[in-house]
Amino acid sequence: MRTAIDSNVFSAIWSGKSSVPKLLAQLEKAQQEGALLISPFVFAELHAYPGMTTGLVRKFLHETSMVVDFRVEEGVWTETGFRFARYAARRRKSYGAGPRRVLADFLIGAHALLQADRLLTLDPAVYRQDFPEVSLL
Repeated sequence: MRTAIDSNVFSAIWSGKSSVPKLLAQLEKAQQEGALLISPFVFAELHAYPGMTTGLVRKFLHETSMVVDFRVEEGVWTETGFRFARYAARRRKSYGAGPRRVLADFLIGAHALLQADRLLTLDPAVYRQDFPEVSLL
C-alpha cells in the first residue's frame, strides 16, 4: 500500500496545529501498511515553508522514511491536463465562483491516482471533486 502525502499535512505538523497527534497516528498507520511517498510537486512546495531548506526537507524525509517519487510517468501529466481542463471549464461556467485552484493540486491528485494507492490530505473536498476515485485518508 503506497500512501501519497499532501504538502498541507507537513505544514500542519511543522506549525504545531491541534491536528498533529491525529496526523502522526495516521502517518504511523499508513507506514505500517506500506510506503509513504510524496510527489516531486509536494517536495517543491515544502521549500516554501518558513525557514525550510532543501537540507531540512531531505533530513525530515529521511528521518520519517518518506520517499520522494521523482519519477513521474507521462500518464500523470496527461491526467493532470485533463482534470485541470475540466476544472477550468467548470470555473468559467460559474463566472469564477468558488475558490481558485492551482495546478499543483491537480499534479498531486493525478500522482496519487496513478502512482499511489491513496492520498493523505487536509483538503479532502478539493480532491473528492476532481479525483473522486482517489482513496483519501
